[in-house]
Amino acid sequence: MALDILMIEDEPNIAEAVRFILSRDGWQLRLLQDGHGAIEEIRAARPRLVILDLMLPHRSGAEILGDLRAEADAALAATPVLMLTARGQTADAADQADAVLGKPFANDDLRAQVRRMLA
Repeated sequence: MALDILMIEDEPNIAEAVRFILSRDGWQLRLLQDGHGAIEEIRAARPRLVILDLMLPHRSGAEILGDLRAEADAALAATPVLMLTARGQTADAADQADAVLGKPFANDDLRAQVRRMLA
């Protein structure tokens, strides 16, 4: 089965909560816990959506998103990205994301945003 969502999130509690919420809706989700190798994984998995934390170990979400948008493969570069940010965090990279969701977020807000992005 094709991968619907690749989530790159270093906080285990958030990652597992998102996995639980979205898998209940039938989405296939893979998790990476840091930014190391993220672009390579996106290239290999070609997910329909990337959920990307802004602050990650090894490579920031901003760096990963910048690399993704610069991909020579136009379809890959256009992969929808939902950026997760802690309250008060701002980054120019969030402007390159298709949507931004602040942490903490309501389960229903996450589900609605993913549904919109994968419709």
